[in-house]
Amino acid sequence: MKIDFAIRVAQQSDVIELRDLYKNTVLEINRRDYSQEEVEDWASCGDDLAKIKGMIETHYFIVAVDQQSQVVGFSSITPQGYLHSMFIHKDFQGKGIATMLLKEIERYAIAEGIKQITSEVSITARPFFEKNGYAVKMEQKRRANQCCLTNFWMAKDLDKLNKEL
Repeated sequence: MKIDFAIRVAQQSDVIELRDLYKNTVLEINRRDYSQEEVEDWASCGDDLAKIKGMIETHYFIVAVDQQSQVVGFSSITPQGYLHSMFIHKDFQGKGIATMLLKEIERYAIAEGIKQITSEVSITARPFFEKNGYAVKMEQKRRANQCCLTNFWMAKDLDKLNKEL
């Protein structure tokens, strides 16, 4: 049975659901590649609801919802082309939601004249981004709250993609 998902712009009323999805995804999915201490520290970065509200205001912030209007994934990009977030609910991994969100983020970026998307990508998400044309520019250590976690600075040039559309 195929489940249908829709994309819409995030709303302030989504803040609690976004926080919970973020924290649960980090704690459940990313523990494959990070220690318990690291995922707990990373998940705590989502505690500040004001920060999430601010991102909804300043980023192109989209959510994927299921037929019951439950948020099952989200992504956001800054006007400068920095892909800030891409998180998919732990129970909805592998259903094409991240691909759907990324295609919409890239469509938006091209429409806005953004030439390159950059992102700091977790060990867990790296294969997904590589599969979608993003290249590792460097491995780095980034501080969450207390811990420094390994991630990857990745980028994708949109000029070629724009010519294909």
